Amino acid sequence: MKKNGKRIMLLGGVLVAAFVVWTLLIQIVDVQPVGQNGTDIGFATFNCWFHKWTGVHMTTYTITDWLGLVPLFICMVFGMIGLVQLIKRRSLLKVDYDIIVLGVYYILVMFGYVIFEMIPINYRPILINGFMEASYPSSTALIVLGVMPTLVEQINRRLKNAVLKRSITVFAVLFSAYMVIGRLISGVHWFTDIVGSIFLSMGLFCIYKAVVILLNKESE
Repeated sequence: MKKNGKRIMLLGGVLVAAFVVWTLLIQIVDVQPVGQNGTDIGFATFNCWFHKWTGVHMTTYTITDWLGLVPLFICMVFGMIGLVQLIKRRSLLKVDYDIIVLGVYYILVMFGYVIFEMIPINYRPILINGFMEASYPSSTALIVLGVMPTLVEQINRRLKNAVLKRSITVFAVLFSAYMVIGRLISGVHWFTDIVGSIFLSMGLFCIYKAVVILLNKESE
C-alpha cells in the first residue's frame, strides 16, 4: 500500500511538472499575434486550425458553464460533512483525515483557478459578453477534473452499496467526459487550454490520492 502511494505521488509530480513544461511551451512554440486584439497565442497554427474546425457553439458553452456548478456543489457537500464532524467531535483533529486532506486539496484547486485568472497566459478565442477573458487553463475543465475523481474516491471509501457506488462512478466519468469535450468543441477555449487543465487537475488529484493512501498507512 505504501509503495502504491509513493508511485501515485510520483505520477502526480510528473503530471504537475508536465503542466509547467506545457505552460512554458505555450509561450515559446509557434507564438503568433492571432488572439483577440492581436494577443499572442502559442501553438498558433494548430490552435487556430482546431478552432476553425470546431467553430463556436454558444449553447454548448452555456450548458457546460451552468453544469460547472455541479462540482462546486460536491465541494460544498464534503465541506458540510467535515463541518458536521467538527461540531459533533469538537476538535479538528478528530475530523476524518481524508476529509481534512480533501479540504486542503479543494483549496489548492481553487487557488490554481484564481492564480491563472489573475495572471493570464492567453485569452479566449472569442469575446465573452464583449470582454476578453483569461483562457488558460480552462477553469471549468480544471474544476471538473479536479473534483469529480474525488467524488468517486470518497464514495468508494464511504459507501457499501455496490450498485450505488457503480452508478455514481459511471455518472462521474460520463459527466467529466461531457464537460471536457463540451468545453473543447464549444469554441471558447484553445485546444492547448484543455490539455493544460488535464495535466494540472490529474496531477493534483494524484498527489491528493497519494497523501490519503500514505496517511492511511501511517494510521494503521
